[in-house]
Amino acid sequence: MKIHILGICGTFMGGVALLARESGHAVDGSDSAAWPPMSDILDQAGVPVRPGYDAAHLEPAPDRVVIGNALSRGNPAVEHILDRGLPYQSGPAWLAENVLNGRCVVAIAGTHGKTTTASMTAWALERCGLDPGYLIGGAPGFSERSARLGTGSPFVVEADEYDTAFFDKRAKVVHYQPRVLLLNNLEYDHADIYPDLEAIATQLHHAVRTVPGNGRVLINGDDPNLPAVVARGCWSRLERIGFGADNDWRITADDGPDAGAVLLHRRTPLGPLHPPQPGRHNLANAAAAVAAAAGAGADPTTALEAVNAFPGVRRRLEVRGRVGEVEVIDDFAHHPSAVAATLEALAAPGRRLLAVLEPRSNTMRLGIHRRQLADALARADHAFVLTPPDLPWSVPEALAPLGGRLHTAAEVDHLARLALAEARPGDRLVVMSNGAFGNIHERLLAGLEAGSAPA
Repeated sequence: MKIHILGICGTFMGGVALLARESGHAVDGSDSAAWPPMSDILDQAGVPVRPGYDAAHLEPAPDRVVIGNALSRGNPAVEHILDRGLPYQSGPAWLAENVLNGRCVVAIAGTHGKTTTASMTAWALERCGLDPGYLIGGAPGFSERSARLGTGSPFVVEADEYDTAFFDKRAKVVHYQPRVLLLNNLEYDHADIYPDLEAIATQLHHAVRTVPGNGRVLINGDDPNLPAVVARGCWSRLERIGFGADNDWRITADDGPDAGAVLLHRRTPLGPLHPPQPGRHNLANAAAAVAAAAGAGADPTTALEAVNAFPGVRRRLEVRGRVGEVEVIDDFAHHPSAVAATLEALAAPGRRLLAVLEPRSNTMRLGIHRRQLADALARADHAFVLTPPDLPWSVPEALAPLGGRLHTAAEVDHLARLALAEARPGDRLVVMSNGAFGNIHERLLAGLEAGSAPA
């Protein structure tokens, strides 16, 4: 079968392309833009990507078009498909129909930590000998690809709460009918899709309703918003994960979140919990991955050993380079809570944090969380924030509490120069964006190598 994928460079749709290719289909796709890691992954897999959404990309007509949620009515490719009556479906529908049927689906959902936790879960299942399949919205450190079929029963899917397609406004997570569903956390996001937190909670509850009675629903027991989701009804085995004493899977960290942590299951110690990735949030991600892997049949002690040796994920606290004593670190943080967690994880005595932020996500661009952003950046010694001309809110006004620690620029080159002018030996330059950010990471490293700001 010949499959054409619209929006193929999105992290989810790129994974669909890899799975379709591995299944023996002829696959190509179109997208308006491409950036690492997905552009690199598709190139390495030999999946052709055509720029833009020209209707000519659909000639000769493919057997099936899989349409990503970034496309809407008025797009020339979409209009061509509808006018010609070409067969089409969404990415989640294709995945459920062609890959997930008959598998033990492990769906990792929630506002934050999905990519890291899904990667940790797949890694743990692999180390336990279960040969899982997976589709992850990023590039895991243990594989050159973000998706694979696997030969075992488990299939780990990063289950996004974002909408499915222009013709299906349900959340992606609703489609997968998981046997193990993990709800990592719940905060308001995707303001371009959901009017409020309650709307997102409703979608997560719809997913809870699809888990069989002999399946498992795992939730972050420390999250204030998740109890209401399962209070609407839960017909499966429910287990809670977190630092609190009432959790079924409990993290103890007597000497601080990164020292002396132990994972207990129903008060029985399983062993030390010390993933290589720093931060309290990564302890929580690791514990959740152990619980999810156990739900899919893994030995929990072996799964714990696996997450303690987890090789990481690209763009999640990824060190892009070191020049002298200055580190440039890349992170996907694009929500105030994630920004705060990233900075907390990287804070270290004697090392300054220089935060370089692009307010790129739809929610951030709308300014929904602008009043929380100053607190999120409080751990940074200096904050460098991109202020594109079309941003509809004032960054200097929203971040006024930062005082002289705030630096803004309308262009990436200018922002890089400002950051380089402030950088000192021992500093960590932490770049945070859910996009390519004008390749600012390489600009910073080049400027540090040259000993001055880039031209």
